[in-house]
Amino acid sequence: MPLSTSYDRTSATRFPVAVDAALRGAGWQPGRWDIKQAEGWADALRAHTSPVGHRHRVFPAAVEAWAEFGGLHISAPGPGRHIAPTPFHIDPLHGLHLARTLGDLGRALATEVCPLGAETSSQALLAIDAEGRVHSLDHTGDWYLGADIDQALATLVTGSRPPRLSLQQPDDQQS
Repeated sequence: MPLSTSYDRTSATRFPVAVDAALRGAGWQPGRWDIKQAEGWADALRAHTSPVGHRHRVFPAAVEAWAEFGGLHISAPGPGRHIAPTPFHIDPLHGLHLARTLGDLGRALATEVCPLGAETSSQALLAIDAEGRVHSLDHTGDWYLGADIDQALATLVTGSRPPRLSLQQPDDQQS
């Protein structure tokens, strides 16, 4: 007899089974949308100015990710594929005081970047750019988690090894 679950594992879902299970375990469900909380975070980020004048940029990709996944504390249900998955929390206020850091990353990527949340055990900052790509910034470097929030959640939950961000030199300048 198959194990009973709150959803049908045989039907097509938006996320891989392990990711779907981790999200549902954290309180997510299809159609979840808390725009009031997302707008509150957007207002808080826009209102914050660092002591030397750095400000956050807020854009639709960030607000949409916060509305759907904001407030969730997500943990992987098992060991990682390549690295140990770490629990994470979707709450952009983890990056409130990092406007300059995110601005610097945005300039390097030629886009705007906004905080998304944090990997709670490592204190790595999760960030989303204006195109919806997700990144992780920690003491060892900056990492690319996925082309959109769905891919990033899968990378984090499954413990897939993300590629490190690097600035590529033109071919004629490489040594």
